[in-house]
Order: sequence, then structure tokens, then C-alpha cells
Amino acid sequence: MAQKKAAEPIAPRAKLEIEFQEPHLLGPLFGEFDRNLVAIEDRLGVYIAARGSHVQIEGEPEAAARARDVLTGLYNRLDQGQDIDAGAVEAVIAMSGQPTLDGIISNDVAEPPKVMIRTRKKTIVPRSKTQAVYMEALARDEMIFALGPAGTGKTYLAVAQAVQQLIGGSVDRLILSRPAVEAGERLGFLPGDMKEKVDPYLRPLYDALYDMLPMEQVERRITSGEIEIAPIAFMRGRTLNDAFIILDEAQNTTPQQMKMFLTRFGMRSRMVICGDPKQVDLPEHGKSGLADAVSKLEGIPKLAIVRFGPGDVVRHPLVGKIVEAYEGPAQ
Repeated sequence: MAQKKAAEPIAPRAKLEIEFQEPHLLGPLFGEFDRNLVAIEDRLGVYIAARGSHVQIEGEPEAAARARDVLTGLYNRLDQGQDIDAGAVEAVIAMSGQPTLDGIISNDVAEPPKVMIRTRKKTIVPRSKTQAVYMEALARDEMIFALGPAGTGKTYLAVAQAVQQLIGGSVDRLILSRPAVEAGERLGFLPGDMKEKVDPYLRPLYDALYDMLPMEQVERRITSGEIEIAPIAFMRGRTLNDAFIILDEAQNTTPQQMKMFLTRFGMRSRMVICGDPKQVDLPEHGKSGLADAVSKLEGIPKLAIVRFGPGDVVRHPLVGKIVEAYEGPAQ
């Protein structure tokens, strides 16, 4: 006689309800055509039903609790006057799943961020736990190394902090630099004068600035010398006092260039060095100055080293999957 197959146990389900006090915030909370609710349902495998100011969540207990914390966190951000978009929704969902000492659900997710950067055009809040650590270091430490893959906000947040300090008068000028090295290309093969040759390499820094300040202010401050954007070779022989200095794509410096750059550090200044140690475009057998500097300097007081992983990518969720496919899952 054929034996009956034991029935698989049914996974427990939880039903949670949230009541929101400010009805005018529910439109931006749910998103156009409820797209924010749909994103949470898709990512966490829950069912969400909204009836007036009441929201019901049904799903596996852990997923339902995460969805509750995500919705509460987004609502609290709106209540604090912050905007939320698809990127913010994805970021809060990702943060809700990062382990903490108290378990898988982070209490921080449901609360407004404790650190933020205010510029003329926007207020910026962390979109991952590592970003929160990084933003705290940007406000506290004199020299910061930010290491990790593209899309984690290393350079963007550094430029935001620099603009905030320039506007607030903490520094007199911003100096943004990067090595003019890309995948196999040489400056001599590009048409134009020196500015026209190096500008394409510096374009990401311009883009970040335009996101923080009106374009006419950026152009005026560049003309006056308050903002300087230049390749690393232009830093030689200078001492940079009262400045916020950012080096982008630092993995493409040589150890000699990195030593030269770091020793430009002056009084009442702050320096941020950003790069991805896994994306070195130096000629074959060239040693990266970023890896060399980190190995020599880690542990020095007032010098912070912040390491981002694939899980901190805050661009389109597909970017995080691509980084993970190339580099492996976040540790």
C-alpha cells in the first residue's frame, strides 16, 4: 500500500495593523498608484491593504514586521519634512534587513535619521547603515578614507558635506580632485587644451556639485576660486589650509601620488579620499596608492576608514545585483 506523504507544515502568518495620524502624508507615503506599497510587497513578500488611515500587513512574521518598520520609517521621514522617492523606499527596505545586536529588525529603520547634510538644494540623509557611519565620520574626523564599489554614495556624500561646510563658513574653499587615469586611455590622445582634456575625467565631481548648489552659484564660486576642480597633478607643491579637499577615484593613484596628495593637508582642513580598491585602472603591475595608504595609515587617531559593500549600493537595485555578481555577496 502506498504511504501517504506527510503534509508540509504551513508557514505561520502574521497580521499587523498601523494607524497613521496625518492623512495628508499618506499620498506621498503610498506613492503614485500605490507604487511604494507595491515595492514593499514585492521585496518582502507581504500583502498590504490600505483603508483610510489604517494599513494592514499580512505575511510571514519577520517579513510583516520589516514591512511595518519600513512604512513607519518612511512616514516618520515625511513627518520630518523629508521627501521620499523610489530610491529612499529601496534603501529603507534594505536597511530593515541588516542584522543588529537586537536581531534582524533594526529599530533605527522606523526612526528619522540621526545625521543629515543640508545644502541649498536638498537635505541628504543616509540610505544605508554604512552611509550613516560615513556621514558621522565626515562631520567628526579630519581625514576619511571611503572604500567600496560604485553607487554607494562615497563621493556624493563627501561633496555634500563639503558644500555644507563651505556655506556654513567652516572652510574657505573646496578642492575636488581625481587622477586623470581611465581604462587604457591617455590624455595625449584626447583633443583640445589641458582643461578640455581633463574635464571629462572630472565630470562626476561637477555633477555632484550641481546637485547641491544652483548652477550659477557653482560657476561663480569656481570663477572666484572658492571651488577648484583639478587633476591630482595640479596639487603638487601646495599646502591646503582652510579647505575641504576630496580625492575621487583614488585607487588610480600611484603610492607616490598618494603620498604627495596626503601631505598637502593643511591647518583647519578636512580631507576625504574615495575609491574602489577592486577597480584599479593603472597600467599593468602598477601598485595602487589607495591600498598602500590604507595599509600604512589604518589606526591613526582622527583618521577614519569606512568600508562599503555591495549591500550599500543605493542606485537602482539592479546595480547592487551586478556588483554582487562580480564581487560576491556582502559580508
